[in-house]
Amino acid sequence: MFGKPKADPEVVEALTRSTGFDPSLVERLATVGTAVNIPAGWSVIMESTPADSAYIVLDGSAEIRKGGATIATLGAGDVFGEIALVNHRLRSASVIAATPLRALRLGSEAISELVEHDSGFADSLRASADQRLAD
Repeated sequence: MFGKPKADPEVVEALTRSTGFDPSLVERLATVGTAVNIPAGWSVIMESTPADSAYIVLDGSAEIRKGGATIATLGAGDVFGEIALVNHRLRSASVIAATPLRALRLGSEAISELVEHDSGFADSLRASADQRLAD
């Protein structure tokens, strides 16, 4: 009666265009994630709060802010929110939608499953987290 969840074709297209992920990972991400639309100026995540999800920017841009200062701007294909999930910590920064933002929200369970079953994705998340923590 109920089949396997289907990947959102718009999400598949956006991930294919903006990331270097292989097609099977793109399909998985588009199946387990939820596309969200965030108005410009809205806070997506707040510094020093517990982590429950990570996001991949599909369209638009977001600012990473630490202590109120913008430290980076992210665009299509960039991942955010992964540092706290990967390192089991509170959020190290806030993320604000700089423009209307479309992103793929990945809950902590989806991230855990993806990291466990896809070493390339796990390595990509860890490298991104390590680089941002070093900056």
